[in-house]
Amino acid sequence: MNNYVIETKNLTKTYGVGTSVADLNIHIRRGRIYGLLGRNGAGKTTTMKMLLGLTRPTAGEVFLWDKPLRGNKRNLLPRIGSLIEAPGFYPNLTAAENLRIFAALRGVPGPRAIENALEFVRLPCRDKKLFSQYSLGMKQRLAIALAIMHDPELLILDEPMNGLDPVGIAEIRLFLRQLCDGKGKTILISSHILSEIALLADDVAIIDKGVLLEEESLAALEQRSRKYIHFAVSDTAQAARILEREFGETQFAVEDDCNLRLYHPELSVTKIVRVFGENGLEVFEAHTCGESLEDHFKRITGGEGIA
Repeated sequence: MNNYVIETKNLTKTYGVGTSVADLNIHIRRGRIYGLLGRNGAGKTTTMKMLLGLTRPTAGEVFLWDKPLRGNKRNLLPRIGSLIEAPGFYPNLTAAENLRIFAALRGVPGPRAIENALEFVRLPCRDKKLFSQYSLGMKQRLAIALAIMHDPELLILDEPMNGLDPVGIAEIRLFLRQLCDGKGKTILISSHILSEIALLADDVAIIDKGVLLEEESLAALEQRSRKYIHFAVSDTAQAARILEREFGETQFAVEDDCNLRLYHPELSVTKIVRVFGENGLEVFEAHTCGESLEDHFKRITGGEGIA
């Protein structure tokens, strides 16, 4: 028996001649927050739908708690809470009234489950405010209340922070960390907000065009984050020529006319600055940096940012 709550083996989904997800192998450990990162159309939502049995894989297998999802949905799916698309809440009902309907449909016993869920996301249980009067942040909090109402062991959340302002994002982040650290839940969250995943997740997977490019703990990713020297200079084309001619360096990236990254941080910054100056190049800034998650994403996908 392994410690994976979710494991996929060569999970694949094709639509006609197009492939949405290709040979995906992910491993989500118990009691951790797992961030699935990718641009829109990368295959994140399709992956989550296959994990929940909402979309049938073309090939491959999903395992939940070491058991194949196929043939075991009746026993496994009740242990999961999910938020894939905006729930169909009734606009003319309150939060508690909406949750009562879902509780009845799902067989969730007693009003206490509703009260606990609303209390956790800080929505008043006896408030008369209608759903149609809710802000986007309140709607997302109610959606999370719906996902946790039956006290699931696993949460699968697709872009729960999408469209929220910084305060709303911070609230959702706090709720998710409390669910993981305080209640022992395992959480799979997809997002394109890399800075938030860097603050929230324990493990990270990067998916691009349906292909898993990397799966790593955030701690390990940060430890081996690619270091570089950032230079702000008067002419990056001239700086590039000097690096090649004087130092034999080719491991650099020109960002624009003034900014350049040298991926050889062991070199002496002082010496490089001196040589730049001797060749008539003005240096406005020079310091060693580490890659952010955004930088890492750009580098391994070979493209622009995630948004």
